[in-house]
Amino acid sequence: MSTIKPEILQKAEEWLTDIFDADTKAEINRLIEENPKELEESFYKNAEFGTGGMRGVMGVGTNRINRYTLGKNTQGLSDYLKRSFPGTDLKVAIAYDCRNNSQELAKVVADVFSANGIKVFLFSELRPTPELSFAVKYLDCQCGIVLTASHNPPEYNGYKVYWADGGQLVPPQDAELIETINNLDYAAVKFDANENLIEKIDSDVDKAFAEASVKNGSFDIPPANRDELKIVFTSLHGTSITMVPEVLEKAGFNKVHIVEEQREPNGNFPTVQSPNPEEPEALKMALDIAEKENADIVIGTDPDCDRLGIAVRDLDGEMILLNGNQTMLVMTWFLLDQWKRAGKLKGNEFVASTIVSTPMLKNLTEAFGVKYMEVLTGFKWIAKLIKDHPEMEFIGGGEESFGYMVGEFVRDKDAVTATLLACEIAAMMKGQGSSFYEKLLQLYTQYGLYREELISLVKKGIKGEQEIKQMLIDLRENPWDEIDGEKVVLIEDYKLSVARNIQDRTEKTIDIPKSNVLIYYTEEGTKIAARPSGTEPKIKFYISVNSDLDSVENYREEDQKLSDKIARIREELQLG
Repeated sequence: MSTIKPEILQKAEEWLTDIFDADTKAEINRLIEENPKELEESFYKNAEFGTGGMRGVMGVGTNRINRYTLGKNTQGLSDYLKRSFPGTDLKVAIAYDCRNNSQELAKVVADVFSANGIKVFLFSELRPTPELSFAVKYLDCQCGIVLTASHNPPEYNGYKVYWADGGQLVPPQDAELIETINNLDYAAVKFDANENLIEKIDSDVDKAFAEASVKNGSFDIPPANRDELKIVFTSLHGTSITMVPEVLEKAGFNKVHIVEEQREPNGNFPTVQSPNPEEPEALKMALDIAEKENADIVIGTDPDCDRLGIAVRDLDGEMILLNGNQTMLVMTWFLLDQWKRAGKLKGNEFVASTIVSTPMLKNLTEAFGVKYMEVLTGFKWIAKLIKDHPEMEFIGGGEESFGYMVGEFVRDKDAVTATLLACEIAAMMKGQGSSFYEKLLQLYTQYGLYREELISLVKKGIKGEQEIKQMLIDLRENPWDEIDGEKVVLIEDYKLSVARNIQDRTEKTIDIPKSNVLIYYTEEGTKIAARPSGTEPKIKFYISVNSDLDSVENYREEDQKLSDKIARIREELQLG
């Protein structure tokens, strides 16, 4: 016990009172006696809201996901809702994913809302996160909650808050809510449910969401093209199995091979090291089936079905994994092209992406005469654009981390509709004797060849958090002045809201909410962004390099040059 810091022991002992259950108190006593380091990790701070809500390791303590931390969140949110919507009969929708304890934690959240006199619509079984966003508006709720940790490891869970527009909380509501939560004591949390206020929902919302997905993600493509497309799909043990196969069938895709070993929802994700469609290993089973079935496209979604990974056949007929930027480019081109062909481009449309995504998207969007808007990482910011610009029409948008949103009927990244959209594109291109991949290469010849790479350095625990903070301090105090022989000409500091032109020493204000992000630009257009992850113990570096591509035939040679350049940058800047 002597190795435990006094302030940590004091916080832990507060959890040994009668407010907390016997199992919680027993576990805390065990940590005090046997594992002081884990006790410190569990109590050294309060779990925080980040880019995608609150995520953390499940367990006891203020820095863990458990019934008490989520109960306190929900009590604070109940109080905040009453202040925000005075005189309103409040309603909330709650969904949960496949993770261990998600169903039980969802019921805890529902209990607290109902104990505060708030009507609760609770999904009867696990559902995709985008369906929760849809349900908030469909059921005319003021708020929505989904219990999920997206693609994090099995020991994680999380809590995402949606507002009445179907988008996640953004300033100033997020800071106001956090202040309300922090001012609460655990004794103030009302856990005694009013079951009369909790209503289970399922098929009615499912049907409406599926129909909306088909309406927004399906286009004027000959039915025969859809019928000929061979698809391999994996839910990676997640929630998408409840909706994606149904939506594909409704849209007319009949040749869908599901990876049976990964069909069953399972929070331990037994067949993959990580349930992350960004990781090539996660799609290995699907790729093996694609070779046996001679499939045209492979799609895998993360556990809560808001992100998707895609593999398509290259010019040699080999399956190749696309990154999030590449998928986003082809999807955006397709939407813009469809809107143009339908005569729907009136001059008030926009496409949106994030500051760490590929600069090529801006070139593509503006070539169609459509406005391009850029925001911080996270789809909550894209949803805020839609809310802030009712005079404009949102066509679509995405980010490099494998998320995409089609239209505004869902106000978050949506792998259900995006999966359908990817299949629509593949079907159309195959019907024209081309392919998804070939269209990507054609776009490179038109708008510039861009290659991006994400480097994530994992820094766990208290020490890791301090290391990440120090790395960003060092980047500010000792900025790079040259990268791969190219002079740095611009540094954007989103924490200070300042863009500094190194050449003429001028500064401009960045009109985007503050965030701990630094972006460097060189004279040749190389771009490197650094930011701490808002959901994982990582610092992320996003590298983007580019060149001209005069023909598809020269793609491999030019792409290899860019790949070599990224390798040199990684070594020079010691980025792992």
